[in-house]
Amino acid sequence: MKNIRVAAVQYEHAPSDKSANLEKIRQFVAQAARHKVEIISFPECCITGYWHLRHLTREQLADVAEPVFDGPSSQALMSLAREYRMTIGAGLIEITKEGNFHNAYVVAMPDGNQHCHRKIHAFVSQYLTSGSDYTVFDSPHECRLGVLTCYDNNIGENVRITALKGTEILLAPHQTGGCRSNNPNTMGLVDRALWDNRHNDPQAIEEELRGPKGRGWLLRWLPTRAHDNGIFLIFSNGVGVDDDEIRTGNSMIIDPYGRVLAETCKAGDDIVIADLDASLLDQSTGRRWIKTRRPELYHPLTTPTGLERDTRSVRFDKKGI
Repeated sequence: MKNIRVAAVQYEHAPSDKSANLEKIRQFVAQAARHKVEIISFPECCITGYWHLRHLTREQLADVAEPVFDGPSSQALMSLAREYRMTIGAGLIEITKEGNFHNAYVVAMPDGNQHCHRKIHAFVSQYLTSGSDYTVFDSPHECRLGVLTCYDNNIGENVRITALKGTEILLAPHQTGGCRSNNPNTMGLVDRALWDNRHNDPQAIEEELRGPKGRGWLLRWLPTRAHDNGIFLIFSNGVGVDDDEIRTGNSMIIDPYGRVLAETCKAGDDIVIADLDASLLDQSTGRRWIKTRRPELYHPLTTPTGLERDTRSVRFDKKGI
């Protein structure tokens, strides 16, 4: 890997309004290009919108979904990648030739190549099919990229496997923070009134976004994913109104020691940029620990316990997140 400049974006998407959301992407890509960014990550489902998807019928979901790579949104991302010589990742709902739906994350690269990660732990709609593949690939920027979408990152094994496959920079697009939960130890709803009054009282809403419903929750676990695996992590998240919840943003870039290189707690659309020092990778704590693994002891990790449940049933049970 070489030293490289990267960016994480947060923005408030318009539900099902792909044209408006793609216009925001275009504006942020142009802004990032002025700062010589080479890789930019946008949030999960930022093209189609996210939380409202759970209300859609199969027919309505089909109306917002599109093929990946050949569809108009993928083509728009590829056009931007070529124009600005930048690798661009953004999320949408994919429909396959077989009629299956996936929570997909498309990464378009300036050399004309594209990759797609299908969320492994999809749950927002009963009509979504979870992916079964890890997404790790070489980029034209002399670095190896991996992608895990939102809940995928909650499962430590997923991040470790992407690291073992050679990931140096993990794109971690989310729609999280401010999630409804009956568990007082997790997030909880952000007061909509604080968001609606953000221009008059920005301090109140930004304190909320920094607190246990947003940044405070993320810092309990997200830097660990980077630290324990010796990777850079680009966390891009939605912000603002997402159906009946308020996403907290908190987009950040984390180094292989779990240190936050750049972040935002702005109550609104924003971009953060950081220069990644490739020399940190080789001797990082996580990479040194990985070298001392004893795989012969890890058979229990692949043995079902009988406690396994599908992600959707766990996510929407009454006990919360």
